[in-house]
Amino acid sequence: MSKIKVTLSGFMFLLLLLFGLSRVFSRNPDIKNTHNGNAPSGTLQKMIVENASVTMQLDLNGLNGSNSLVARPVTLQFSAAANSFFPILVFNDLLRGVKPGSMALIPSRSGGIPALPVRLGASVKQLVVERLPSNQSFGLAVRDSKTGFTFFDVAGGDYDYNANARSLGIEGGRLLISKEFANALGRPSDAGSVVGKISVGAAMQPIEITQVVNGKPKSVMLPPLNQRSGSGARALVPGPDIIVGDLPDMVQIDPAVGSQVGLGIATTSCNNGDQPVNFFALPNTDHPFFPENFYRMSGGVDNTQRIEQIGQSWIKHTFGADEGDDCDLGCNTNNCTTFSQLCPGCSDPYLAEENGWYDLLGSRAWVNPFTGAFPSTAANHNGHAHDGVSHRVRVNIPDLNTTLNAGATYFAEAQYLDPLEYTWCQTHPGQCNMYNNATYHQFLVNGTTSFFTFSPVGQAVRMQPAIKAWTGATVNQLEPDPGNDGIWFMGYKVTNPSVGVWHYEYALYNQNLDRSIQSFSVPLGAGANLGNIGFHAPPQEPGWANDGTVNNQGYSSMPWTVTQNATSITWNTETFAQNQNANAIRFGTLYNFRFDADQPPLTTNATVGFFKTGSPMMVAIQAPAGGGTPTPTPTATATPTATATATATATPRPTPTPRTGPSPRPRPTPLPRP
Repeated sequence: MSKIKVTLSGFMFLLLLLFGLSRVFSRNPDIKNTHNGNAPSGTLQKMIVENASVTMQLDLNGLNGSNSLVARPVTLQFSAAANSFFPILVFNDLLRGVKPGSMALIPSRSGGIPALPVRLGASVKQLVVERLPSNQSFGLAVRDSKTGFTFFDVAGGDYDYNANARSLGIEGGRLLISKEFANALGRPSDAGSVVGKISVGAAMQPIEITQVVNGKPKSVMLPPLNQRSGSGARALVPGPDIIVGDLPDMVQIDPAVGSQVGLGIATTSCNNGDQPVNFFALPNTDHPFFPENFYRMSGGVDNTQRIEQIGQSWIKHTFGADEGDDCDLGCNTNNCTTFSQLCPGCSDPYLAEENGWYDLLGSRAWVNPFTGAFPSTAANHNGHAHDGVSHRVRVNIPDLNTTLNAGATYFAEAQYLDPLEYTWCQTHPGQCNMYNNATYHQFLVNGTTSFFTFSPVGQAVRMQPAIKAWTGATVNQLEPDPGNDGIWFMGYKVTNPSVGVWHYEYALYNQNLDRSIQSFSVPLGAGANLGNIGFHAPPQEPGWANDGTVNNQGYSSMPWTVTQNATSITWNTETFAQNQNANAIRFGTLYNFRFDADQPPLTTNATVGFFKTGSPMMVAIQAPAGGGTPTPTPTATATPTATATATATATPRPTPTPRTGPSPRPRPTPLPRP
């Protein structure tokens, strides 16, 4: 799924367009000008692809480097994903410009796919046709949507817009082997060789209609997109409600650095509410942000004994919204400012690689996860010298090694946090949608060392954190200070690995609780003997300049101290007064505590202490809280084990032939912010 972004919107965007096109308008006799110089008047439409077909005619001999003088032609047919963001500008029914954008290509099911060079064949189901910025050597390129690899540059091509049919045709574009593809083929001298042609036929639909008088926009209408009416469409909830609709892809972005890799997870956010959600880019602070996490379920005879967080990223700051319908909620752009807001029912995708762009990420330390507040400098990278894992989902290689973790199950998670949801909740208590923002998706992991690859399994589980995937566990949601702070989850599972021995596994997940968690105490029955005492936390980011932590030192990775006496076992990190950078359980993180005991489980209460503020609270768990002396006795252990420290397609109008239909509103993605 591609995500392409524009950088200007609203009236400023329109004014700049009109100013830049005024010379063209003045030279065209079909444009109605007023007496005010070159200032035009009329109707300006910004249009995107409703549906389309794309045809590539390739010479396999040329692609394979054959010296044969006889071409071996093959034809590849594609449709384009519905509502692809491949924008054109039409003024008074005349084509005035083609802006950067892309169409995701869906191979035709008829005729199959012929044998192609390996690199191209592997990417043929994820290609895009991309319109390039005006400062590039070519107008179009054919790329892999997931990796950005360019297969063909497109030279030439005639653009024709038919106002009556609202159709765009591109004919005669020559497919040239790119330098990147030529190098991959081992034939760098073939770069620029013509190996075929491309043609596009697209049915277009307007997304903005502006009435212009004397070069100035007087009114703007945002017509609704033609949406699919899938069976999943349902009523929107009152208020703004941004959720994660899908986590469709996951990649390792760069080579490993030492013993760690940096991952990116693709996200598709959706507005499940009937109010728009603002997506203004930094330095504006009115937009959602989201952390990304990675988990592994493993252990025991069935590999479900525990769930552990093995990776976490800095937070991604959103910077503009597409208006697709990936959640099948019925995207409605009426009374909503497209791009700068995510409209009710609409969706907004980000590529996995894009979610790993350093300059779009900011430290978790800058934000309040409950109120959604953060400063305008929350993604300041001055003084940074990035490497391949910086700020991304940082994971230790042994935690992914499929030989070391045979049978393990992996889950990606993201949650969107938004200041508007908080303020709306404060003023509309009955429309509080702040606690359903996390979603998880299972992935298969392949590899034993860098590079790792990831494949999604089944469907994403919307509006549930990954701790809910823990098979056989009891997971309860807690809210220590309703209306003033967020929620966390207590998960626990007790297994009986051998006669007279019970394994107790506890997982504390902080979803959006700003005060954070500092201690966890489990009551013990008289005479209980413990062994295999353990603690687990995900890797932390090291300190970075301007990262929001005290003295830019980063958060501590020090394992929690464990203390056992006759009545309890307690884990704790330093207090806030001792160290503001202590290894507390902050938002979007899950920590584990475990031991074996020689007594069976009873229902009791654990005590959880908070880091920043608030009195400790009691929470229901199971623990060896009874009496007696069952046998055999587990081997006693007094030292905690720190196992992960820092070491659908809409029903289209008839399509002009040959043409295609785009995917959920892709747009050109801007370069990362400086």
